[in-house]
Amino acid sequence: MELESRTLARVTKRLVPFLILCYFIAYLHRVNVGFAALQMNKDLGLSSSAFGFGAGIFFIAYFFFEVPSNLLLEKFGARRWIARIMFTWGILAGAMAFIPGISRLTGLSAAHVFYTLRVLLGIAEAGFFPGIIFLLTLWFATANRARVVGYFIVAIPLSTVIGAPISDALLNLDKLANLAGWQWVYLI
Repeated sequence: MELESRTLARVTKRLVPFLILCYFIAYLHRVNVGFAALQMNKDLGLSSSAFGFGAGIFFIAYFFFEVPSNLLLEKFGARRWIARIMFTWGILAGAMAFIPGISRLTGLSAAHVFYTLRVLLGIAEAGFFPGIIFLLTLWFATANRARVVGYFIVAIPLSTVIGAPISDALLNLDKLANLAGWQWVYLI
């Protein structure tokens, strides 16, 4: 019994803070599109309806690719698949800062690049939350799982309380290194 308690404490101490940080970043990314909206819409020439469509299409892609992502999680293993999710989603989130350049290179309108990146982000991030919940079911017994999932979910309010002032500060970095404030929101 003592070995089980020590092991559980060790796993909780090592795994849960990292998962909280990952979900903090994921949720912050989801709300950052709203913070960047005013500057981004102006710079990219997006109407509010075009922006709303692009912001919402992320969730449609996420919805449709959630189950396939979790089937692949089981095939490749949680560690590898969640690492893939984090990597591809990080690359695509950073690419959001370069919508004007991508638009110039591809000849697509900024709105179409925005839509494409949002769909790809939804696909890339799909399965993250349920994948983490699945991972937690592998590491924690039923008696401890609710508490650990609660710790994990605390990342949502933390991302708002801590992330909003950070996003605001980044938006005020306008034209630093020739990038607009909304671009810094996606890079950092």
